[in-house]
Amino acid sequence: MDNLAHSLVGAWMAEAGLKRATPLATATLVIGANLPDVDGFVTFAGSDASLYWRRGWTHGVLALALWPFVLTGLMLLWDRHVRRRRHPDLEPARAGPLLLLSTLSILSHPALDWLNTYGVRLLMPFDGTWFYGDTLFIIDPWVWLLAGAAVIMADARSRKSAAGWGVLGVATTALVTVPSFVPWPAKVLWAVGVLAILWLRLRGTRVLSAERVARGCGVGLVLYLGALVVGSQVAAPRALAWLRAQGHPVERAIAGPIPANPFVRDIIVLGADRYHFVRADFLRGGEDHLSLSGPSVPRDPNPGPVIQAALAAPRIRGLANWLRLPTFQVTETAGGWRVAIDDVRYFRQGGGSLGSAVVELDEALRPLPRDDGH
Repeated sequence: MDNLAHSLVGAWMAEAGLKRATPLATATLVIGANLPDVDGFVTFAGSDASLYWRRGWTHGVLALALWPFVLTGLMLLWDRHVRRRRHPDLEPARAGPLLLLSTLSILSHPALDWLNTYGVRLLMPFDGTWFYGDTLFIIDPWVWLLAGAAVIMADARSRKSAAGWGVLGVATTALVTVPSFVPWPAKVLWAVGVLAILWLRLRGTRVLSAERVARGCGVGLVLYLGALVVGSQVAAPRALAWLRAQGHPVERAIAGPIPANPFVRDIIVLGADRYHFVRADFLRGGEDHLSLSGPSVPRDPNPGPVIQAALAAPRIRGLANWLRLPTFQVTETAGGWRVAIDDVRYFRQGGGSLGSAVVELDEALRPLPRDDGH
């Protein structure tokens, strides 16, 4: 998930009552919710290095066991040498509650990352297997709305913070309401949610505290995620049956989310030699809720030596490690072979998407250097 979602989830946990556990509780929860993403610095080394390292060591079981102690130690050092040195009369932070809050917030991070189709390697460094929840798109504004309601209610007290939240509200509203692929019921629901937050901020504090709002939003978030899971579990077998009825020999289906629209699933159906793409729209009734969303593309479950040589090229080791649903286009050239590689999770005709690469091979199947010298 994006770091705004991680931050809002950490802040939501604080507003739900956990900030009363100890001084520095809110800071610990927000930092912990983002801490596994310290591997983000590898993005400066290029996209392939990012695919190779991201969501690995810092998100795996060993790091998750160590991070709470690291964060707790850092917060206690800050408390002793900065916070209470500046204000000696303040109550000291307590190690036990800080450790519990650190653990809770840090575990929330891989849990959210697991929910999308990108994947996370939860067993690193012992096992590099990718795990996928196929529930949330990498950026989900509905998580922002539900996790952010109580945070806005509690934080937007000064003009500066209110202006910041206002800018964010306008930007996220445009993200949901402007695109044509978001149906009108979702746009109406978003508008109702934004108006509810405004009312709570202006007048609702007389009736509901930020803590009660946070707990209510937490229930709403759990129900939302549960509905997404159920929707995918319903859509995938229906897509399989629908394609089989049309004579396609398909094996299994993966129903994933699309941006900002919880009423639709983007389903990838695996056949013996093709990927089929089906759109499931729950706002339509009967068989009409299923339709093809694009032309099928080749699938090669047993790639030959040309593809294997391309995947072994050092400059795409990250992509080769990350691929889940690969498709290949092999073209013979004057001096060898050209292999275009894509992952159909993020690919439709045209290429150039996340997880896309082209490898040139000579006649001996050795990778050729790119024009930039790599």
